[in-house]
Order: sequence, then structure tokens, then C-alpha cells
Amino acid sequence: MRMLTCLALAFCVMAGAACSDQPASGGGDGNILVIDTKYGKVLVKLRPDLAPKHVERIKTLAKEGFYDGLKFHRVIGGFMAQTGDPSGTGAGGSNYPDLPAEFSQEPYKRGTVGAARTADPNSANSQFFICFTDSGCSGLNGQYTIWGNVIEGMDAVDKISKGEPPVVPDVMEKVYIKSDAK
Repeated sequence: MRMLTCLALAFCVMAGAACSDQPASGGGDGNILVIDTKYGKVLVKLRPDLAPKHVERIKTLAKEGFYDGLKFHRVIGGFMAQTGDPSGTGAGGSNYPDLPAEFSQEPYKRGTVGAARTADPNSANSQFFICFTDSGCSGLNGQYTIWGNVIEGMDAVDKISKGEPPVVPDVMEKVYIKSDAK
């Protein structure tokens, strides 16, 4: 009888949690990155389950205002839009140390956000890219850290000026964590 009571109690607890409208731990607006562009807002769901160190770095830099005004310096149609370099050349980064790779089996697809790096897998810092298509970034699977997925605003990403670098680069006007919005 005690076993039956315990099972019933466990079921009630699990059913209540499943029906709750509260975000799961690690979710909510604290794990939504907002990128304001002249084309509209891009909302990125951060993935600490895949890349906790990268997500923490992105949050830190966003809270510091590091990304505000930075250019999309490398934008290749059918592939990706890259940003996050204060020099605007693709060779820069933040003053923080580089991050160790946090590769996963998660596949790259349209809207996937990954950490840019050099040939050294442990060289990601502040730069990142957003994939334009399901197939364009598929060659990066398992080789570049995925730390987010665009959940709203891919229409804005699609409008970013193309080029390496673009003749007139678009910028991230403001980047912030949604829960920090005032």
C-alpha cells in the first residue's frame, strides 16, 4: 500500500510540473538573447544545455554592451552571417580568454547560432554566426560550438547586407538578454 501511495504522489507531482506554465529551469527570458537590427528584432534561444561556457560568455558580453553597434563583417548568402568582432575584420575578440570547444551532435540548420573560431577548436571568443539555411552550415556539424537557435526574426537576418565584408555592413544596434530589458 505504501508503494502505491508513493507512486500516486510521484505521478501527481510530475503531472503538476508538466501542466505548469512556468518555464523549465534554464529557460525563460533569462535565456533569450535579443539582437536589435534596422530590419527588426532577432530573438535567440540560448542553449546552456549544449554549451554552458559559451552561453555564459554571450550573456556577460551582452550585459556589458560589448555587442552594441558591432558590424556583420562576413555575410555569405546561403551560408551564414558572422558578427561579434569589435575590429570589424574577423580577427578580433573580447578581452576575455578564449573558450574551450563545446561541440555537440546537434545539427546545424536555418537559424542555428554557432561560435566562430580559428583553426584551433579552442579559440572561440566573442564572434558568432547565424545560419541562413538547413544545408548551408551542415558541413560544420560537430566542428563548431552551437550555443543558440533563432526563434523569431529570421526575416531580419535574411535582409542583412551580404559580402566579405559587405560594402555597407549592417550592425547589431543593441544586444541584450530579454529579462534585462527596461
